[in-house]
Amino acid sequence: MVFSVKFFNKVLLVSLLILVASCKAKDDVTILKLGHALDTGSAVHKAMVHMADRVALYSAGKLTIEIYPSGQLGSERQLVELLQIGSLAMTKVSSSPLESFVPEMKVFSLPYVFRSEAHFKKVLTSEIGRSLLLAPQKVRLRGMGYYDAGSRSFYTTEKRVTTPEDLKGLKIRVQKSQTSVDMIAAMGGAATPISWGELYASLQQGVVDGAENNPPSLYDSRQYEVSKYYTLDEHTFVPDILLMSLHIWNSLNGEQQVWLQQAADDSVKFQGELWQKASDDALAAIEASGVEIIRPDKAPFIESVKEMKAAYQGTPIGDVLNSIDAL
Repeated sequence: MVFSVKFFNKVLLVSLLILVASCKAKDDVTILKLGHALDTGSAVHKAMVHMADRVALYSAGKLTIEIYPSGQLGSERQLVELLQIGSLAMTKVSSSPLESFVPEMKVFSLPYVFRSEAHFKKVLTSEIGRSLLLAPQKVRLRGMGYYDAGSRSFYTTEKRVTTPEDLKGLKIRVQKSQTSVDMIAAMGGAATPISWGELYASLQQGVVDGAENNPPSLYDSRQYEVSKYYTLDEHTFVPDILLMSLHIWNSLNGEQQVWLQQAADDSVKFQGELWQKASDDALAAIEASGVEIIRPDKAPFIESVKEMKAAYQGTPIGDVLNSIDAL
C-alpha cells in the first residue's frame, strides 16, 4: 500500500475525511462520493454525470453518486490515496502517475507502443486491457473503465519541433512519471515534472520551454495562448482510468456492483463519443488562434526511443509490450 506521509501530515486531511464519508446509506439509499480534478466542461466530467444518471436509473434511486469536480477534494494523487483508505469511493486518474502505484501502467507512458488509435482501442478492449485495468487491485484500487484521452504531442513556446534533435536543450514539462522523464531524455530534451495547475505560468515565464498533451487539454487550459507551436508526433496514448476504492467496491452487494459497473460501462461509451468531437474542435480552435500545427515524420521519433523500449525485454513489462505488439 502506497501512502504519502506529507499528505497525512496535513490538517486538511481531517476535514476531507469528514466531508467525503465515501459510502453511506440513508433511507435505504447508498451514496457514493466521487472526486476529480477536471473542470465541469470536460468530456470526463460529463461522462461521470451520465454515469450518475444511469446508476440512479438502474437502481431505481437506491444507489447514487455525488460528484465533486475541479479538485474540490484534493489533487489527483491525494484522491487516489483517499480511495486506498476507503475515504472516497471513486475518482479519475491518468494512467501515467498511476504507474507509481502499479508498475504495469508504464506500458501506457512508453512511446510508440501502439501502431494507431485503432490498435490502442483494440488493446483496451482485449484481455490485455482488462488485465491492466484490474492490476490496481493489489494496492486496494479497482479499475472500472478507461476514458479516452487521445494521444499526447509536444507544444512549445519559442522553438519549432520537427525532429527529436529539436528537443535538445529544451525543458519539457511532463507528468510525475519516471517513464515520461525517461522518454524525454531519450529524445534529447530535459524533462521537468510540474503540476498541471502551475504549467500555464511556467510556460509564460520560461520555467519550461514546452509540454506535451492532447488537444482538448491544451485548449481547455488556455496554454495555447503562450505556445507558438504544436507538433503532432503522437508519442503516447495515455488513457484516463475510472478508479474505485476496492474496500468500497467490496462493501457493495452483488446487485449494486452490477448496477455500478453497467453505469461505468455506459459512461465510458458516452465519453468516447464526446471526446472525438472535443478533440477535433479543440485542434481547430488552437490553429485558428495562431498556433502553428506541425505534422512531422514520426520515424525519427520512433527511432530515438528504440533503446529505451528494448531495455524492458525480458521483464514483465516487456512481456506485456510483446503481447500488445502481437495483437
